[in-house]
Amino acid sequence: MKYVSTRSQTDLGTFCDVLLSGLAPDGGLAMPTSIPVFSSAQLAALRGLSYPDLAYAVMRPFISDIPEADLRALLHATYRAEVFGSEDITPLTPLKESGLYLLELSNGPSLAFKDMAMQFLGHAFEYVLEKRDQHVNILGATSGDTGSAAEYAMLGKARVNVFMLSPHGRMSAFQQAQMYSLNEPNIFNIAVEGVFDDCQDLVKEVNADAGFKARYHIGAVNSINWGRVLAQAVYYFRAYFALGLPDGSEADFCVPSGNFGNVFAGYLAKQMGLPVGQLVVASNENDVLHEFFTTGTYHVRPAARVAVTSSPSMDIGKASNFERYLYLVAGSDAVQTAGWWEEVGAGRPVDLQGTPHWAAIEDSGFRAGRSTHADRLATIRRVDEQFGRLIDPHTADGVLVGQGFQRPGVPMVCLETALPVKFEETVREAVGRAPERPGRFAGIETRERFCDVLPNDVAALKAYLADKLD
Repeated sequence: MKYVSTRSQTDLGTFCDVLLSGLAPDGGLAMPTSIPVFSSAQLAALRGLSYPDLAYAVMRPFISDIPEADLRALLHATYRAEVFGSEDITPLTPLKESGLYLLELSNGPSLAFKDMAMQFLGHAFEYVLEKRDQHVNILGATSGDTGSAAEYAMLGKARVNVFMLSPHGRMSAFQQAQMYSLNEPNIFNIAVEGVFDDCQDLVKEVNADAGFKARYHIGAVNSINWGRVLAQAVYYFRAYFALGLPDGSEADFCVPSGNFGNVFAGYLAKQMGLPVGQLVVASNENDVLHEFFTTGTYHVRPAARVAVTSSPSMDIGKASNFERYLYLVAGSDAVQTAGWWEEVGAGRPVDLQGTPHWAAIEDSGFRAGRSTHADRLATIRRVDEQFGRLIDPHTADGVLVGQGFQRPGVPMVCLETALPVKFEETVREAVGRAPERPGRFAGIETRERFCDVLPNDVAALKAYLADKLD
């Protein structure tokens, strides 16, 4: 399988090439030249597979440059009960007789769904770098959970350094402590004086400097990394099979989303033939995605207009993975995609309603809704009282919005994105008690912190990287 850029169809190589490279040289994202589709018989044969074997079946068509035995070994090393708490890896929990289900994705080392892909990336990076006798310096941006998941996945990896940008003072106390308390020789935390979108833009600016990127071997693990998207598609298959539906019956999914990576993985699964009906995007007050799917206009928010909310991992005004979706909507037309993104980059809205592409968007199964702080508190409280289940504020956004799009007789699977302990202040406000926390995180907020604060300036970031790496 070969990969190309969403903006120019430039040949980016095979899976291992795009795993290490991050953004394409033209600023686009890596996409496969084709998306394999499972037949009904092939889907039926996937039922009952263990998680690592299912992951192999889903991911193998996209990974042609790792031998079968090695890829199977990587996936079995990644998806283990010792890492994720059970052989199920992603348990599916019904909320009584409501027709709602929680897909538990937060039982990994950092207590967030990002572990599901990041743990695989940790093993895959180590494997590829060893084979090629290379080193890589990962430059990433996080709104809360990607950072800790990446850092926990790369701990002790001799050939990988992690430089993680986060918005200064904009994450929960637990999220900050999870990252900043790490004192490891290959982990560097950088708090940027700005919002998440500023961090994300800095990563893209560094990647756009081909000379700097090559000299310092810069790679990426953000949701722009194709390896993450591909690994996340697996749990949609897992959840669907766990429902035990008759062959061909549809299931709906609701996904709290800011950067569009998690829900795009569901769209990829649907494109591969999984009977996914609706893909419901749940937004908080930063409702760029909700605005698009309800009005047809995609208009990014400048940093000054990105609200600080109680579901902070979705405090995003520009959804990077949305480019992949529009690329597919455009029929893999890179020229069209590049044109749209030129408008986005200039801060101008892209209005697709009434265009030939709008029918494809309506047919893609996407729906959208939004939530507020009051909604989150009420939903956390209600789910706790009715179902005896404590959820985090992002998952609460998903449950609230998902309920609004339920269809009779069709299960609605809400993706859990983090354990409630990561957002203790909001959960305590909702239910009047603190959520449980794993013993290894006891008192984490009081531990010494290791983090450098930088201005929102690409020159300052490049100077910092050069100082650490020269």
